[in-house]
Amino acid sequence: MKILIKGAGDLATGIASRLYSAGYQIMMTDIAVPLTVRRLVAFSRAVYEGEAVVEDMTACLAKNQQEAEKIMEEGDIPVLVDPKAECVEWFQPDVIVDAILAKRNLGTKITDAPFVIGVGPGFTAGEDCNCVVETKRGHTLGNVIWDGSAIPNTGVPGNVGGYSIERLIKASADGVIEPKAVIGDLVRKGQIVAITGGEPVYALMDGIVRGMLQPGVQVTKGLKIGDIDARAKQEHCRTISDKARAIGGGVLDAVCSYEKSRGKYALILLAAGQSVRFGSDKLKAVVEGEAMYESAISRFEAFQGFKSYVVTGKEEITQVAEKAGCTVVCNKEPERGISLSVKLGLTKAIEDAKEEGTQLRGVLFSVCDQPRLKKSTIQRIINTAFHNPGKIVCAGEGTRNGNPVLWDKRFFDKLLELDGDIGGKKILKENLDSLKIVPVQAGELQDIDRKEDLGTA
Repeated sequence: MKILIKGAGDLATGIASRLYSAGYQIMMTDIAVPLTVRRLVAFSRAVYEGEAVVEDMTACLAKNQQEAEKIMEEGDIPVLVDPKAECVEWFQPDVIVDAILAKRNLGTKITDAPFVIGVGPGFTAGEDCNCVVETKRGHTLGNVIWDGSAIPNTGVPGNVGGYSIERLIKASADGVIEPKAVIGDLVRKGQIVAITGGEPVYALMDGIVRGMLQPGVQVTKGLKIGDIDARAKQEHCRTISDKARAIGGGVLDAVCSYEKSRGKYALILLAAGQSVRFGSDKLKAVVEGEAMYESAISRFEAFQGFKSYVVTGKEEITQVAEKAGCTVVCNKEPERGISLSVKLGLTKAIEDAKEEGTQLRGVLFSVCDQPRLKKSTIQRIINTAFHNPGKIVCAGEGTRNGNPVLWDKRFFDKLLELDGDIGGKKILKENLDSLKIVPVQAGELQDIDRKEDLGTA
């Protein structure tokens, strides 16, 4: 798989280290003037030095696609000055890791690649990325979050060697930085360690200078320009930190999970119903500014690693589905009940998998009339199914179980035997011992069956 890491600072380099060791093809991007404090262990240094060696890895500055591809062919990591990650157009990564660590999302979208990982605060799994990796020091450091966000930025650095805020070296004035101490120097509290804008910057503690910005960089007052480590070990200045390795481990877990499950499941949206109880075509009913069928199709756009199908007989839905990259399966006989849509979608998914030489492990069925369903719920259902082969996995809220439902391949024959306006509920009730439930938030499974239901959606 090809992986693009946005950002090339010390934490991004720790992520690259774990992925590089696992054999993935990596490319990184950064800004024209990187402000990485721990620059001796950051590939961002390649931007202004041309090359950066960190432990057993080498990163080289690439000015264009041709140079980047040559660097990768030689087994090294290209770093491009590309703040907007425009290289996505030609690199076509399987995974994007946003490791800019800006404490907010600077533009990454869940549809930017088949699988998108957000690192640290500013991202929400199921909204702007498929998952988030925790960056705050503590018990949850490196955790993969499949629903929700990382711990918000507190502005207070983590405790290292008994010190927190004192560890930071901050610019005393706007202007150019002149380091008076270099990385690896032992300094004392009160010692001048840098000059910024003509004003001295003093160390707030004893220790070793573990990080310092490169000379000549324009800085602003209060900007972090370096850090001091009370543990005072020289090797810490030139090796990837425990924090960076833990975060990299979380990213590696997420990437491996995606790699092993991609292509193994199909997603099928049932959009051919007659809306009898609603009184008109409910799939076109607008909830929060969008027709329900449009929001349902847009959920599937977040899962490019899985083939998506929309079963419908409506031209308007067909056009939107095809534009979103879904395969449309035509059902011109909706009066025959939901079982026909189930069988048409499943048959097509099985046929396509055989033609491509793959075997489906399962198929997820979703419906259009759940406007509050979250993308993260679909992701968690897929994850649960992957770790529980042979099971039926569905969303659950309290005592209620419902769509989406992911059926393991061992139930395909039974699904293909359905008839009339009967979905998989009968099969599910007969196989409760095989049921795994993914809990969701209150109201997420609400169905819009009647017009009055729109008032609570």
